[in-house]
Amino acid sequence: MKTSTLIFGGIGLLALAACATGSKSNVGPPPTVASVDLKRYTGTWYEIARFPHSFEKGASHVTANYLSMPDGTVKVVNRAMKNGKPDSIEGVATPVSGSNGAKLKVKFFTFLPSGNYWVLALDDKNYQWAMVGEGSRKYLWILSRTPQMDKEVYETLVNRAREIGYDVGLLEKVEQG
Repeated sequence: MKTSTLIFGGIGLLALAACATGSKSNVGPPPTVASVDLKRYTGTWYEIARFPHSFEKGASHVTANYLSMPDGTVKVVNRAMKNGKPDSIEGVATPVSGSNGAKLKVKFFTFLPSGNYWVLALDDKNYQWAMVGEGSRKYLWILSRTPQMDKEVYETLVNRAREIGYDVGLLEKVEQG
């Protein structure tokens, strides 16, 4: 599998998110969940929907795999089909102090700043779905442990995103096959 340089960033919020400034809403940054058990969060997540961005243009079958590391960080491996070819990128997520695992800094390239990864909604009982974004509201992903998501759960997450100031009209569904 080919490792991209900056074309595929996927679910990890990439370094581009670190450069985002301003907010689409004047209500301050969106709230995160109270806490995330990062050991339970590990494993494979499927990208169900996202805001469009150049680094994911043409990407389908997008997944993120998270692996807890002994030092408390999380290894991130994003995979996708991009223009008919497999694509992947690896990075490291570091929990933000005081966030109870709900905010992470994700770094894919040593020469770029870390991106923000904020867990905005989470199935805290079974860890079967999540919604991820960051403070500027320019990035949003809806994730599931399975390639398809229950329609009611999806609509609940879309409504939650709207409530916290995201322009949900930008959401596009991701082909999972």
